[in-house]
This record gives sequence, C-alpha cells and structure tokens, in this order.
Amino acid sequence: MHAEEEADFQAFTRTRWTHLVRTAYLLTGDWHHAEDLTQTALAKAYRSWRRVSKADSPDAYVRRMLVTCNSDRFRKRRVAERLTEVLPDVTAADDAVDQIDQRRSLLAALAALPTRQRAVVVLRYWDDRTEAETAQALGCSLGTVKSQASKGLAKLRARSGLVAVPAGPAAPDDRSVPGRISAGTDDLITTAMGGTP
Repeated sequence: MHAEEEADFQAFTRTRWTHLVRTAYLLTGDWHHAEDLTQTALAKAYRSWRRVSKADSPDAYVRRMLVTCNSDRFRKRRVAERLTEVLPDVTAADDAVDQIDQRRSLLAALAALPTRQRAVVVLRYWDDRTEAETAQALGCSLGTVKSQASKGLAKLRARSGLVAVPAGPAAPDDRSVPGRISAGTDDLITTAMGGTP
C-alpha cells in the first residue's frame, strides 16, 4: 500500500472507529466482541483498501464487511451466549435509573433477535439507513429487509420493559414509512447508544 493510501485508510479509521464499534455492539451485544468485529472488518478493508476507497461509499462498503464478519462469527461459532437479567446496583437519580433500565431492556431485546433481524433493525434504525441501503449492506432483497424489519420490530414491541419514546418528525424519504417505529423504538435504539450515531 502506498503512503497516500495508508494515510487515507488511517484517516478513515480515526473518523469512523467509534460509530463502527457502536454499530458492531448493537449487532453483537458485547463491547469486546464489537471491538474485535470492527478490527476484523477494518483489517479486511485494509487488505483491499484500493478497491474500498474507490467505492461510491467506502463507509457503506466497510459497514457491509462488518455485517458479513458478524454473520461469519455465528457460522463458525454456534455456542449461544447467555445474557444475565441480574443487574448491578446503580446509584443515580430516578430518571437516570429509568434510562439505564430502558437501555438494558432494549439491548437485551436486541440480543434476543435472530442475527438477520438484528442486523436489519440496527442498520435501519440505529444507522438510519434506507431500506435500499440496508438491502445492499446485507446483500439481500428489499422485500427481505421489509419482512425482517417488521418481524424484528414486532418482537421488540412485544418485549416487556420497553417504554415508548415520543417519535421525532417524519423524514422526507422512505425512512418515514410505517417501518419507522411509531412506538419510538428507533429513538430508544439511539438513546441506548448514548445519542445520535
């Protein structure tokens, strides 16, 4: 790799690292796995950076690598991980405690989704991707994205402990279609990760 390409890759990694790790965390449910997953995706991107950097959207290209690496992780490792319902004691104001409980409930609900549904929900509502962008990232059809989003959202809505958050204003593109969670789960996903992506 030439010095210019190396500098370009390092700049990309510096600016996108935090967001990629947060997305990976929503896909995996574990910060250590998220960092490993992000490093794996970036290592693959590094090996083919010339091609990645010339793509229409290097960010989308690397995000697809992230999702693919996560799917590969499940294929290679069929050991199910158990998340505990027992939470440590937290000393905070009531609102802060409620937010912490809400965040934990949402992350547990995301962790319970099947891999494909989880990837669709994370890309559509955390990463704020359109259905077409999500389909491209996952290498599937638009119909698959719609059905997986619908099933995933239904499971999240049915999960006890998730409280609706008032939904924000509708977006002018396909992000404002009924797939945008009217009960506010999209806002919950953003809130769960500490603000806007």
